[in-house]
Amino acid sequence: MVDKPLLAGVMTLLTLSLVMSYSLSTYTVLHFNYADFHFFIRQCMAVFIGFGTMVLLSRMDPDKWFSRIGLSLFILFFILMIGMQFLPSSLVTAVGGAKRWIHVGPMSIAPVEFFKVGFVFFLAWSFSRKLLNKTKMQFWEEVRTFTPYLFVFMVAVVIIAVFQKDLGQVVVLGATLMVLFLFIGSSWKFFLSLLSVGLFAFVGLIILAPHRMARIKSWWGTVQDSILSLFPFESVQNLRIEAGKEPYQISNSLNAIYNGGFWGQGLGNGQFKLGYLSEVHTDFILAGITEELGFLGLFLVTLTILFIVFRIFKIASKVKNPMYYLFSIGVGLLISLAFILNSYGISGITPIKGIAVPFLSYGGSHIWASCIAIGMVLMVSKKVPRDAKGRMR
Repeated sequence: MVDKPLLAGVMTLLTLSLVMSYSLSTYTVLHFNYADFHFFIRQCMAVFIGFGTMVLLSRMDPDKWFSRIGLSLFILFFILMIGMQFLPSSLVTAVGGAKRWIHVGPMSIAPVEFFKVGFVFFLAWSFSRKLLNKTKMQFWEEVRTFTPYLFVFMVAVVIIAVFQKDLGQVVVLGATLMVLFLFIGSSWKFFLSLLSVGLFAFVGLIILAPHRMARIKSWWGTVQDSILSLFPFESVQNLRIEAGKEPYQISNSLNAIYNGGFWGQGLGNGQFKLGYLSEVHTDFILAGITEELGFLGLFLVTLTILFIVFRIFKIASKVKNPMYYLFSIGVGLLISLAFILNSYGISGITPIKGIAVPFLSYGGSHIWASCIAIGMVLMVSKKVPRDAKGRMR
């Protein structure tokens, strides 16, 4: 029996994504002279394909199909991410020098969304085969043991952060990898050492990219007063920079959230979607939801995300197979980290990363990839012991 509460939570968010893709795309439809239901129909197709794939995967036997599907995702989309840099412009369009989407007829596929699921499977599969039976390791033995995984991750970093210029996805993958290292039994010394190296590399990727530095400076200009006021030392005040014009996206996002109040302006009555907040149906969908459905709507969305992650972690804690356990943990981390990075970005707590909200933001690739991940977790959930009423033991 698949986990019905998890399925219901995902269905709830997918349904809301259809409603909001129609409501929040009003200005874009008018500005580009699209048909009224342009984005709604495309999102319906993505949700239909994603939901159908999720149900299909949930019905499969995990002992037979789980590894085949997971390994196929990892290998196929790893190759696609490398190969798309050499594909002709008719198939891959460069936006700002970054090649992120492969165009196949009317469809556009972002391989990185599917690679994330495959990468989590690869880690779960390999960890369960090679590392579970290892006794406590010395530091340098840990370094030798985990180096192959770090090499694979570094190749992904070069492809995603350098060629695709998408640092947000690297943050999600890197954080997931490090937490899984802890779950597999790495020492805190190794974890903290890796964290230090990761932070230095993260700063390096920012410094070496002018567009990222500009984004960081723009963000720091908006938050420096509130942060530096906590430190009375004169030397700390030297970190202050001349605040330029506040980034209009963050400003309008915060205004949209404020304008929503507790109950919201009502479905379809949002004002900031009318040209003031671009891509409100994609990266800034939480701001659009808050303006129209209020803090109450945002609270219910957050509660649903937390419920989905909770059910995934509960399945992980009950399943016997270590590969299923690690994969479920990884999927829960992907969903929670993406939601945190997006919500922090639109509220100005951190710079904007361009991360989609799982199951909510407009876009076919992330909807389909997220549904594949949940379908594989639902496949795994059939292995969880249950009582006569179907509840997990």
